[in-house]
Amino acid sequence: MLNFVSTRRQILKTGGVLLVSFTLAETACSALEQSGAPKKTIASDEVDGFLSIDADGQVTVYTGKVDLGTGLRTALTQIAAEELDVPLDRVRLIQGDTALTPDQGPTWGSISIQMGGMQIRKAAATTRKALVEMAAGHLSVPATELRIEAGTIKSRDRSISYADLIGGRTFSLKVDKDAPVKDPASYTIVGKSVPRLDIPAKATGQFMYMQDFRVPGMLHGRVIRPLAIGAKLEDVDDSSANGVPGLVKVVRERNFLGVVAATEWGAIQAARKLKATWSKWEELPERAHLWEHVRATKINSDQVTSSVGDSAKALRDAPKRISATYDFAIHTHGSIGPSCAVVEINDGKITCWSASQATHWLRNQLAAMMAVSLDDVRCLYIEGSGCYGRNGHEDAAGDAALLSRAVGGRPVRVQWMRADEHGWDPKGPPMLIDMRAGIDDEGKTIAWESEFFLPDHGFGPVPLLAATHANLPGTTVLQLPKFNNRNLALPYAFPNVKTVAHLLGETPLRASWIRSPGRLQSTFANECFLDELAASISADPLDFRLKHLNDRRGAELLQRLSALANWERRPSPRKDIKGDVVTGRGISYLMYDLVRTYVGAVAEIAVDRRTGEIRVERFFVAHDCGQVINPDGVTNQIEGSIIQTVSRTLKEEVLFDRSAVTSLHWATYPILTFAEVPDVIVELIDRPNEKPWGAGEPATTIVPSAISNALFDAIGVRLRSVPFTPAKVMAAIEG
Repeated sequence: MLNFVSTRRQILKTGGVLLVSFTLAETACSALEQSGAPKKTIASDEVDGFLSIDADGQVTVYTGKVDLGTGLRTALTQIAAEELDVPLDRVRLIQGDTALTPDQGPTWGSISIQMGGMQIRKAAATTRKALVEMAAGHLSVPATELRIEAGTIKSRDRSISYADLIGGRTFSLKVDKDAPVKDPASYTIVGKSVPRLDIPAKATGQFMYMQDFRVPGMLHGRVIRPLAIGAKLEDVDDSSANGVPGLVKVVRERNFLGVVAATEWGAIQAARKLKATWSKWEELPERAHLWEHVRATKINSDQVTSSVGDSAKALRDAPKRISATYDFAIHTHGSIGPSCAVVEINDGKITCWSASQATHWLRNQLAAMMAVSLDDVRCLYIEGSGCYGRNGHEDAAGDAALLSRAVGGRPVRVQWMRADEHGWDPKGPPMLIDMRAGIDDEGKTIAWESEFFLPDHGFGPVPLLAATHANLPGTTVLQLPKFNNRNLALPYAFPNVKTVAHLLGETPLRASWIRSPGRLQSTFANECFLDELAASISADPLDFRLKHLNDRRGAELLQRLSALANWERRPSPRKDIKGDVVTGRGISYLMYDLVRTYVGAVAEIAVDRRTGEIRVERFFVAHDCGQVINPDGVTNQIEGSIIQTVSRTLKEEVLFDRSAVTSLHWATYPILTFAEVPDVIVELIDRPNEKPWGAGEPATTIVPSAISNALFDAIGVRLRSVPFTPAKVMAAIEG
């Protein structure tokens, strides 16, 4: 059994080796001396919460943000190494361990660099300032006469290393928000395309993913799911699985039903053979009438996200009015590797290894579900199969916790299977947007209105399936800002504007966030509808945007995008529509949350008018996220965002009947194949003297609208419903 310990020093000595392989935590403990009582919470306002320096001068950085395969580990290491003036290989990163790292919030929203990274930068700047002051005293010279080289502070003829100054001891300093940071002109690490630190191990098969993780004495668990989401467990024949070799226990807790076995195959066999009777349940809406259901759902409240002039009057008086409705299907996260977790309970202390993007939230949820003190739960992050948003990782952890408790606390590994992942992970909810505009006799847009129908769940912690099925306590829902409707308001200037979000009381399936929630859907509607207005007056789509954009930085980005894509000024659709396969181009633009990252894109597509199949051939992307930490890393993020969202736009949609999700495998929930991946051409606008903003999510938002606008340019028909399936294209052509 593994011992549960509390201080950083104890944890790294006894349990650090179990951290994800690249943390090298087992060698970091010398820098972590603590006095007095163990810390129960890692302070996020103290230098010691973020970094330490050991007796050999090795720097260890602690972050609550986690690398999902995005390159974050490399970028955060660059930030710390740069600010401390130490070589990159002298910095190691520990991430997402609730016993070691500060709670910096979930890894979401493309704020891990913008917020989490800047916390580390300020902690490092505070550290550097303090070390220079200490060195000035040791060397008896003014601090202004000192310089730093590779972790050593030097005067003209003397020097002292970081290790000599502080190695193995704590700083006991508050993070100084006013501590001077380095001049970007002096950067030697930040702004460079440092090779990803994780790639060598991944490329050679040595990297340990969550799905690979093992501990001694580990058992294997599987949970038996009902055929209907709301079904109740009526009866179980425990003896039906008795013949399975290695079966340890059948576990039932109200509507939670699982098995534990000595081997994974034994758990699979037992789950398949166990006979259970469930009640019937058919309370999901008819999928064919999903949008009527969404529109009829009770509205908890309305949130006016922008209001300029009198849009209602201007719309009534407009000689020409245009309206359209856009909808965006339910999506699953679709992780290639299904979710996995390991939980052990030793002397009432719970240790959970998970690929959760919010380990501190998961810790709270497990403590509530298991009725233990928060101090008795430790969650450790281990990178899993890629996922943007809250998929099934936390649910697998909840499953493993209940199963471990049922077998006396022995470590239990729960590995979800494809039907679990597709059928039971929380979904990106359906969203609906109504658009209206008024145009005067001179072709000017004089009114713009939009109504956005989306769930009012605020994207707090999603209830654990295990807690729900076992009727166990859950955590209180956090009152988080409703950031998912921020891009409903426009970056463009019109004289009369009103945008309203209708926050709905419920949504058909358990919901969570998935890449750029809300902003993706609202930008889809805004940028498509803007194109409709441009087409109504025969204006070039790019010129129409520039005409209404009072933002010099945004206008510069669009001009650079025009050059990158070799944009031809003309109205859409094209005039030479002929042949079976027709090409088109479409543009889209946004300023993310209307306060950060600028992105513009041009999609080039080919559409087969005989079959309705759309092929996205190229995406040109101009991207301005302020200071770029790692150009290659940012480019990777943009490319990945484009590819994933092309898949979501063209192919992805959760299918369901009145009882449950029915798209339980890749045949019924297809994703983009390698042969269908477009070329992605990126131009980064690096602004080293600006603050860094998020990179990945903003690039996601412009994809559906750029493709839809390109389709209109190619064949003169509009698609306003995601996904853009061949059947929808053919229906639009025929209509």
